[in-house]
Amino acid sequence: MNRTLALLTTALGLVMAAGAANAADCKITVGMVMELTGPAGEYGQAGAKSVEMAFHDINEAGGVRGCDLVTDTRDSQSQGNVAVDAATQLVQVKKVPVIIGGIISSVTIPILTSVTAPAKVVQVSPASSSPTLTALGRDGKTNGIFFRTITSDALQGVAAAKYAIDQGFKKLSIIHVNNDFGVNMVQEFSRAYKALGGEIVSDTPYNEKQSSYQSEVTAAMGGEPDGLYLVSYPVDGATIARAWISQGGPQKFLLNDGMNSPDFIESVGADYLNDAYGTSSGTSPTKSTEYFNANYKTFSGGIEPSNPAADRSYDAGAIVGLAIAAAGSDKPEDIRDAIFKVTDPKGEPIYAGKEEFEKALGLIKDGKPIRYEGVIGPVTFDKLGDITGPFRLWKIADGKVETTGEMTTDDVTALQDKIQ
Repeated sequence: MNRTLALLTTALGLVMAAGAANAADCKITVGMVMELTGPAGEYGQAGAKSVEMAFHDINEAGGVRGCDLVTDTRDSQSQGNVAVDAATQLVQVKKVPVIIGGIISSVTIPILTSVTAPAKVVQVSPASSSPTLTALGRDGKTNGIFFRTITSDALQGVAAAKYAIDQGFKKLSIIHVNNDFGVNMVQEFSRAYKALGGEIVSDTPYNEKQSSYQSEVTAAMGGEPDGLYLVSYPVDGATIARAWISQGGPQKFLLNDGMNSPDFIESVGADYLNDAYGTSSGTSPTKSTEYFNANYKTFSGGIEPSNPAADRSYDAGAIVGLAIAAAGSDKPEDIRDAIFKVTDPKGEPIYAGKEEFEKALGLIKDGKPIRYEGVIGPVTFDKLGDITGPFRLWKIADGKVETTGEMTTDDVTALQDKIQ
């Protein structure tokens, strides 16, 4: 009898241990399509590490419904067709409920239109800023499943135009990448810049990954501009900037957010960039900002937290993870609705990091609303999945990017109303 009881007790212990092991092994997979290589590789690598950090922090806080969040990460190679193939695999084969990505608009848009919108799978882009994404939502072509943690270029173009005028750029040549991002950014910038009294002496598009950009630079040199407005990515942008300098172009640059990059500065040479200015989608610092800036470089293996894609990618990961918890299921439609629940302006503020996520998961379990206040500031999405926020004004000095000021959302909106 005692031997039988002992055997039963042992068997029960083995079953309980197996159950605990299974719970520990439980995983919820989120798809991630990032530009790990190609012209935007620097951004994608930073973004992927940021999402991993957010998931790590949530897992350390207890995970989601007893499970760990993990990513199935695919490299888009900075190409739309490659991204579509990767996203199709994630949605149709891996059955992921969410895809985070891409970084650049020319990757994000084909994923959205060809894969996630038709499948009604949630997509969150950390850094794609094309106004086309807003238009797709307005036209009902996103099925309401698209979100992004960066402001639209329609607003950034206006901020850049005002900053250019303030820095004395009266006549500019423009060289820009010939894709949705570059065309839209220049269109919005040009409209505002001309309205403010600026003159554009040339506007030259280029295609990515060319072996040389000498002909584009030669075309942009005409008209005696004060400087060059370069809308590009670090690799191609550095090649163009070097060609501009070698041909005797004025060493005064206006740059988009993608040029806020140590690799770009090092490749061009800091001595040539002391009159280089730029704008980026800004932040409203919170306790999340402090946490991220203090911990990201170590977690990422040396990537600077100032990388343009890093901060908002952490927020994308945090919002997705908390939304999966709040949804109570892996159904994409439930996760979509839960994204608004975890960014509820009336909810209790929650910040980044293990301790804050423990608090958030407890509130979610109790059915209480939360408001994630992220690395980029308090995040609120409109019905099209867009956010609003300030714009950071910066310049390059002695090889470092320094913040010189900020344009608030109200500032940009007021300027838009004035120039329309």
